[in-house]
Amino acid sequence: MMSKRNQNLQLITRLMYRLLPIQVLLAAVGAVNGIVSGLFASNYVGADAMSAVQLYMPVTQFLNAVNLMMVGGSQILCGQYMGRNEPERTQNVFSLDLLISLAVSLAVIVLLGAVSIFDLGRLFVADANVRLLFAHYIAGQAIGIIPLMLGQQLAAFLSLENRMRRTTIASVVFIAVNILFNYVFVVVLGYGSFGLALASSLGLWVFFLIQAQFFISGKSMLRFKMRGCRAKDAGDIIKVGLPGSLSQGYQTVRRLIVNALVLSFIGSIGLSAFGVSDSFLGVIWALPSGMLAVSRMIMSVSIGEEDRQTLTNVMRTMFRRYVPLMALVSLILIICAKPLTRLYYPESAGPVFEMAAWGFRLLPLCMPFSVIVMHFVCYGQESGKHMFVHVQSILDGVVCVAAFSALLVPLIGLNGVYTANVLNGVVTTLVIIIYSWFSKKRFPRTMDDLMVIPDDFGVPENQRMDLSLGSIEEVVKVSQAVQSFCTGQGIDERRSMLSALFMEEMAGNVILHGFVTDQRKHSVDIRVTHKNDEVILRIKDDCIPFNPEERKQMSDPDDPVRYAGIRMVYSMARQIDYQSILGLNVLTIHI
Repeated sequence: MMSKRNQNLQLITRLMYRLLPIQVLLAAVGAVNGIVSGLFASNYVGADAMSAVQLYMPVTQFLNAVNLMMVGGSQILCGQYMGRNEPERTQNVFSLDLLISLAVSLAVIVLLGAVSIFDLGRLFVADANVRLLFAHYIAGQAIGIIPLMLGQQLAAFLSLENRMRRTTIASVVFIAVNILFNYVFVVVLGYGSFGLALASSLGLWVFFLIQAQFFISGKSMLRFKMRGCRAKDAGDIIKVGLPGSLSQGYQTVRRLIVNALVLSFIGSIGLSAFGVSDSFLGVIWALPSGMLAVSRMIMSVSIGEEDRQTLTNVMRTMFRRYVPLMALVSLILIICAKPLTRLYYPESAGPVFEMAAWGFRLLPLCMPFSVIVMHFVCYGQESGKHMFVHVQSILDGVVCVAAFSALLVPLIGLNGVYTANVLNGVVTTLVIIIYSWFSKKRFPRTMDDLMVIPDDFGVPENQRMDLSLGSIEEVVKVSQAVQSFCTGQGIDERRSMLSALFMEEMAGNVILHGFVTDQRKHSVDIRVTHKNDEVILRIKDDCIPFNPEERKQMSDPDDPVRYAGIRMVYSMARQIDYQSILGLNVLTIHI
């Protein structure tokens, strides 16, 4: 048998890479709005339109903050409730999440309407032409607020339902439709900044409706219903999701400060140049955002199960796989700085070109640091480390970038803003180490130390056994190990024997039938715990969905003993729970 740590790490790594593409694509949906609008604005509407798009960025960041709060809070709670096998609580969180998101959407639409109608853009920019383009732009964006908010929520729940293919289809269709609508409304019809916004809004409606069809069809586990919903659950969504989203909220303030600095010391040309790299890199930021979404789902379930090993292995995979990947992507962006700038400004003679090119050279340097910081903030959010999350959110969201920008912009111009973002990544990464050092009273030497995992988290080591299986030949050895563990815990002979028998039957069934369904490498993650005089067996695998509850009810006249082992386990166990979580089969047996 491979060591528990190594095989569990392999299982988690495979799971994180399998979930990553769709989460990256999903995160890119919002960013595509920015890059497509930026390309059409700079090439077909003019530099003033690009400035209008940049002026709308604080609104985008606010909506992202609310979305992150709702998605983060609901995913974390649902993951923990699923880890504890509480389906009714999961249902309530789903319904309340959609209801709150709809209410926020309507409020934002009213606010944007007021800004557009009463020309409130004059509070931010003096140029009358830019203000007019800005008013038209937000009018078009208001049409897409509801599908933007609800679409992001449904995508998160589709991941929990292991229906990521539908989100993939919705994302691809959105990208295609968004480009098509931009061509029609901006190039053909000449709707200007209103056309830019209208195109993305209609694309978001398509994105939302494709996902909503699954929940309307009645095939989903989660269904919208008000009955049974509790105000406390709504409060919990906001309470859990708020700390992690504060960084986005603070970035709204940061954007206003940075915009003011750029306009004061450089002018609107600086804002246009900053918008080029900023909007394009918005798509690249989908990669660390997707990484975080994957890790958040796995960590939330691990915390619900009190699974320390899986929790730390998520962070190990982040350091060993995600950070190097992000560093490679950053290097490619730096090398391609000038070609990327030419997508927006074909002529390289003007000052705006060089200012924009430096954005591609410097801003990518902060991305590997951000992967680390985002993961630790998310873990702090899920584990109740509120002070750490708040401090990091304030530093990362506004203090570091705003302060460094205020110091550097008067000295080195727009490069001061780019450099400030890099220094922000360095400072916030160091804060993680300092927090761990302060909490543990020693320099962190292990992943447990760095994460500051409480000593009493999960079942004590002397009351649990963790193993992993990779072949049928190992099943008997695991069965013997389970029986020896139970005997060593003082459990009576009958329950010790049943524990070994149940494990051999159910784990062997996974290997014999699950491992041969495809060409992928699989493993079975096994945990045995002794808690409150109860033996709890947990079998987790990454094979195709297989619910033994359904199999025990089947009968085969040609083979009457088929599924007899499963029926035997169900008839003798005290309680059996099955869940399909993030594409993993999780079977829990209480004896």
